[in-house]
Amino acid sequence: MSPVHELPVRVYYEDTDAGGIVYHASYIRFAERGRTEMLRDTGFEHAQLFRDQGIAFAVVSMSINFKSPAKLDELLVVKTSITRLGGASMDMRQDIYRNDTLICEMKVTLVCVDKTLKAVRLPEAVRQLYG
Repeated sequence: MSPVHELPVRVYYEDTDAGGIVYHASYIRFAERGRTEMLRDTGFEHAQLFRDQGIAFAVVSMSINFKSPAKLDELLVVKTSITRLGGASMDMRQDIYRNDTLICEMKVTLVCVDKTLKAVRLPEAVRQLYG
């Protein structure tokens, strides 16, 4: 399992419903930011990978367990780690915390695809970094 990457995320008005509670789809956006910043912090950027190597990562599976609601203006932390590397895919765990309280847990499977959206082997550099 890879080291845990942490990304602080503030809840903005746009993330909430009329009652000031975080709308369920916002958690998916928070998780996407966590995955993107984990890659960026290790020297990989989505646009650069696509431009230089012709690959991208696509979500093929996601399971979400909402444990407690988050609210407007709260500071959350998205914790992301890779739990499995396959030939063309990787599994991640993404947990969202408010202080020390786990409020949302996600399991995400990404597949590496080329410009035609065909699954391709994960780049060796990614494999070495997270393997």
